[in-house]
Amino acid sequence: MTWLQRIKDGILTKTIEKKETPDGLWAKCPSCKKAVQTKIVVESNYVCSCGYHYRIGSDLYFDLLFDNGQFEEHFSHLKARDVLSFTDLKAYHARLDATRKKTGLDDAMKVASGKTDGRPIVVACMDFKFIGGSMGSVVGEKIAKAVDLCLERKCALLIISRSGGARMMEAAFSLMQMAKTAAKLGQLDRAGLPYISLMTDPTTGGVSASYAMLGDFNLAEPNALIGFAGPRVIRETIKRDLPEGFQRSEFLIEKGFLDKIIDRRELKESLALFLEFMYPNASKATT
Repeated sequence: MTWLQRIKDGILTKTIEKKETPDGLWAKCPSCKKAVQTKIVVESNYVCSCGYHYRIGSDLYFDLLFDNGQFEEHFSHLKARDVLSFTDLKAYHARLDATRKKTGLDDAMKVASGKTDGRPIVVACMDFKFIGGSMGSVVGEKIAKAVDLCLERKCALLIISRSGGARMMEAAFSLMQMAKTAAKLGQLDRAGLPYISLMTDPTTGGVSASYAMLGDFNLAEPNALIGFAGPRVIRETIKRDLPEGFQRSEFLIEKGFLDKIIDRRELKESLALFLEFMYPNASKATT
């Protein structure tokens, strides 16, 4: 897929503001407000020269992390169902159908396996454009199956989180995924296999309160919003002003909630170093 096709397909997030030029050839950074050729943004892994990280989806992370962009997707047959016949502004089953048609995604998470720097790894990555990356029963089941795959292949797990939290349309079924994923990650820990969590903008709600914060290494992209409740809710609850940027990566690492902030342009190299450190005796493919 070319960079121009990615723009047309909406893979580059809506936060890119385009000038009035044909085919979206220019993008305006929401942070520094500078206009830059979209091709340059794509070539820098969707990171502006000012350091702003655009939101990207699972397919682009897979292309970035797996050697030669080669990977195998797993569990794509899993799809959410409206077992509660839930309706808010629209019926949940209608929302699912519309979102699948609009995004081309089956749910808010994809799981793939491949190699990073020659070492085997399973990557579970969330897609925010599928109902805000919300965690429903399918997300929890995919994580559980990803852990089973790691146990079978004796390899590491990386979860890339980008989510607004639990999926309210699935009620308790969604909340149960917090305990389910934590229990499955416990199996990975007892087997001595590494789990790396990468939090991106935003990682909030039940996702931040469960698997996103349970990594052997908890990593984050720069300036990512990470927290359980939003700033407005917290402010109204405690009736106090909050520190500037208190839910951003840079503040959290100062308070010990994160192990490292990693620029996306250095993500694969950093991941390779973590894998080498965490299981140096694992077989590495010959090139």
